[in-house]
Amino acid sequence: MTSHTRFILDVLIFVVILIGGCLGYILIEGWDPLEALYMTIISLTTVGFMEVHPLSPSGRVFTIFLLVFGVGFILYFLGSIAKIMVEGTVRDVWGRRKLEKQISQMKGHYIICGFGRIGRTVTQLLKEKPLPVVVIEKDPEAVPFFQEKKIPFILGEATSEENLKRAGIERAKGLVAAASSDADNVYITLAARGMNPDLFILARAAEDYSVNQLLRAGADKVVSPYEIGARRMAYSILRPTVIDFIELAMHDQNLDLQMEELTVQERSEIKEQTLMESAIRRTFDLIVVAIKKKSGEMIFNPSPQAKIQVGDTLVLLGNRENLNRLEKKLGYET
Repeated sequence: MTSHTRFILDVLIFVVILIGGCLGYILIEGWDPLEALYMTIISLTTVGFMEVHPLSPSGRVFTIFLLVFGVGFILYFLGSIAKIMVEGTVRDVWGRRKLEKQISQMKGHYIICGFGRIGRTVTQLLKEKPLPVVVIEKDPEAVPFFQEKKIPFILGEATSEENLKRAGIERAKGLVAAASSDADNVYITLAARGMNPDLFILARAAEDYSVNQLLRAGADKVVSPYEIGARRMAYSILRPTVIDFIELAMHDQNLDLQMEELTVQERSEIKEQTLMESAIRRTFDLIVVAIKKKSGEMIFNPSPQAKIQVGDTLVLLGNRENLNRLEKKLGYET
C-alpha cells in the first residue's frame, strides 16, 4: 500500500469515527447533531472541556470506548501526517542534492533559459541527439515534467547570475536564451557572456528591434520564431518540394536519410586531404553538400579538389550509420 493510499484510508477511518461518535450521542443521549459533534470533538482531542449535558451510564460507557479507540487512532493519524511531511521533506532535500551533484559534474553541456514552447522544443531535440542539457525555469508546474523525463533543472529565474552558476555556465558549451521577454533574454545574454567569454549563445527575439540589442549583448546568433515561421509558410507555397525535402532530411527519424554537420578535428585522418583523396563519397556513400571554412566562408557543392582542413565543418547528406562511421574518421571521440 502506498503512502498516498494509506493516508486516504486513515482519513476515511477518522471520518467514520467522527460520524460514529455523533450517532452514538444522538441515539444514547438524545442530543441534537451539533451537541453530539461538539462532544465527539472535545473527547477525541482531549481538551478537557465540560460535558455538554450530564451523561447517562450508557453515555459514559460509550465515551470510554470513544476515548480508548478514538484517541488512539487520532494519535496514530497525527503521527502518519508527520511521517508523510518528514519523508516528503527528506525526499525533496535528497533529490535536490542529488540533482545539484549531477549538474556540478556536467561539462560541455547546454543551458536552456526558459521552458516555454521554444525552450521545451529545443530541450527535447537536444535530448534526442543526445546532448547534455540543464534547464532554468521559474514555473514550479514544470517540475513534474523534468522529473519524469529526467531532465536536470534549476528552479528559479534565468536572469539570476547565481542560477547560471548553479547550472555550470563556466563549464557549459552553449546557452539558449529562450525566455518570453526580450529584455530578459538581453540580460541573460549579457550575464552569460561576462561569465563565460567562450560560450556559444543562441538567443530568441520576439521583436525585430531586439535582434541588434541581443547581438551587441554578446549573442552569437539570434533567432526570431515569428520570422522563421513566416518564411517557412511562404516557402511552403513557393518551393514546397524543397521544404518537404529539408523537413524529411532534418526531422524524420524513420527515414534512412539525414542532413548533418561534422567538424574536422585535429586528430582527423583526412585533414589536409582533398575531397577526392578523403573518399567520403566512395567509402561512406555520403554527399558533401557544403564546406564551412573556419573563417566562416561557405563553399556550396565543393569541387573534388577542395581541401579539408582542421576546423572546417562538412555539411553532409546520407544515412545515420554512415555518418557515425565518418565521425570516427574525422577525429570525434567515441
